[in-house]
Amino acid sequence: MAVITYLEAISQALRDEMRRDPDVILLGEDIGVFGGAFKITRGFIDEFGAERVIDTPIAESGFVGAACAAAIEGLRPVVEFQFADFIVCAFDQIANYAAKAYYRWGTPVPVVFRGPAGGGFRGGPYHSENPEALFTHVPGLKVVQPSTPYDAKGLLKSAIRDNNPVIFLEHKHLYRRIREDVPDDDFTVPLGVAEVKREGRDLTIVTYGAMVHESLAVADRLSKEGAECEVIDLRTLSPLDSDTFLASVRKTSRALVVYEAHLTSGFGAEVAAIIAERAFDVLDAPVTRCASLDVPVPFAAALEDAVLPNAAKIHAAAVNVLEY
Repeated sequence: MAVITYLEAISQALRDEMRRDPDVILLGEDIGVFGGAFKITRGFIDEFGAERVIDTPIAESGFVGAACAAAIEGLRPVVEFQFADFIVCAFDQIANYAAKAYYRWGTPVPVVFRGPAGGGFRGGPYHSENPEALFTHVPGLKVVQPSTPYDAKGLLKSAIRDNNPVIFLEHKHLYRRIREDVPDDDFTVPLGVAEVKREGRDLTIVTYGAMVHESLAVADRLSKEGAECEVIDLRTLSPLDSDTFLASVRKTSRALVVYEAHLTSGFGAEVAAIIAERAFDVLDAPVTRCASLDVPVPFAAALEDAVLPNAAKIHAAAVNVLEY
């Protein structure tokens, strides 16, 4: 065991998989000589060489298309987008090719698309988005968003070994802020399995990514105020483990869905709809969402704080559901 950051866990997973499987290659802007925008691949080019750690031009549609072709030919590419916002530049290659190749031709496309996502660090409208809902809507893609170093390492290993295209979203505001014990030994965390991060009886909070930590802080505060909240970390959004959060809602009879992406048509709306459809008979209050406002993420600190969900907003929403 070693105490490592979320960023170090991702770097370790990449290095472990490249050592384990010579078919794993990396592609992205400045990932080689420079070591990546966030230094996740620092030193990789020295160990694995420029043929496996490939610096690409600033042309997302081009290098994603190349990665898809490499996957079709039997390699296991891992693509790094410097910021998840720019993944939309390659949406056609991901949604119309990678996601549909197996359905159309029975051809596996084992490629991982890593996207540093999320706000909270004053990055402005082009470096702060959470695009997960764009991809959970596309059949054929798996979508992952871990909240802890342990899960980041284990889920990335699973994603690289999976024969399907995987969107792997990393909350960059967690990169150096979150630390925990992570095994040095080889391990994986299965895709499609949620986790109960905190048990409770009065309210279910369903969340993922950075909002897991905000929700846990709120649950601790509410515990002192007399209410016990159960916190569910989805971890994988597609395939979605609805059984875990539905079992929790059937126990608590109240649900709050928390996500950092924009409120309207965000992935949390799908979670809320599933709860409303499949657990309506046990609900004692309306299913409620807490998310970002429907505007681009501002650069100014005060405005970004006003737009993004935080512990204070989650607490207020939770109290409303509890008191309904």
